Amino acid sequence: MIFTDKTWGEIRTDLAFEAHQLVAGKRGSSLPGVETQSEEKGVAKVTRVIIQTPEAGQALGKQPGYYVTIESQALRGRDKDELEEVAKVIAGEIQRFIRGFNFTDEATAMVVGLGNWNATPDALGPKVVEKILVTRHLFQSSPPEKRGGLRPVCAVSPGVLGITGIETKEIVAGIVQRIKPSFVLVIDALASRNTNRMGSTVQIANTGINPGSGIGNRRLGLTAESLGVPVIAVGVPTVVEAKTIIYDALEQISGLGGPPLQESRKEVVDRVLSPFFQDLIVTPKEIDVLIQDISRALAGAINLALHPGVTAEEVFRYLE
Repeated sequence: MIFTDKTWGEIRTDLAFEAHQLVAGKRGSSLPGVETQSEEKGVAKVTRVIIQTPEAGQALGKQPGYYVTIESQALRGRDKDELEEVAKVIAGEIQRFIRGFNFTDEATAMVVGLGNWNATPDALGPKVVEKILVTRHLFQSSPPEKRGGLRPVCAVSPGVLGITGIETKEIVAGIVQRIKPSFVLVIDALASRNTNRMGSTVQIANTGINPGSGIGNRRLGLTAESLGVPVIAVGVPTVVEAKTIIYDALEQISGLGGPPLQESRKEVVDRVLSPFFQDLIVTPKEIDVLIQDISRALAGAINLALHPGVTAEEVFRYLE
């Protein structure tokens, strides 16, 4: 979503939590039709945003629905125990979404890893899919008593339009039509307004997702309406716009009592980034390590959430 502000110009974020913060900050009060609540869960902070009306959704650039944001710096650390603790929190939130659709433990799940596996910041989805415990093929040849609390799960990484020449939605819709899963769980890389949330925040939503929207390359959406089955979207910000970093730096200078600017912040940003870098996207230097750690945590969370008979210890042993 892109917000336009007279002071800052265009601001891009995929996080409903950030969008609400921006709009509420501009209004000076909470936005009508939006309900928020936060709680601490161990090393993670969980914020729930419910967009209740179309008007509120339009103001935030989001579809009405339920959005959960899980923030934890443990996702950016290398502490295995803390990563697994965050994964359990994420798993619990995904299970809440599944229960909200009233699915049984036998309902087939299809996991879709969006993104370009050749571009590290965009490779989160494919990396997660590599670690998903797929079981649908086993259900076709095993008796019920041998399934051990597993759910039928299949997974696919459809690539991107530039690799396949086919819209992601067309690929996924074709598979859904053939496989007929009960629901689809989609993983994608997102964009954030705040550099501190890159690689440390997970958003889960029941409204689907638009591949490529994080960098302004909006494709056909993967939603319940377009696929015909419920869609749970899971995303992690891995990039931020360069102008966002400049905005933050200017705010810090202003807060430290620096000299007043003789021009608007937007004019400063435009001058610094013109003429070739207005749409410059930035990712951390250690993005390869971040993707590796986050994909493991997300895969662990999804495996835990989808397979009720599997313990956390078993899941993370499987991922080693």
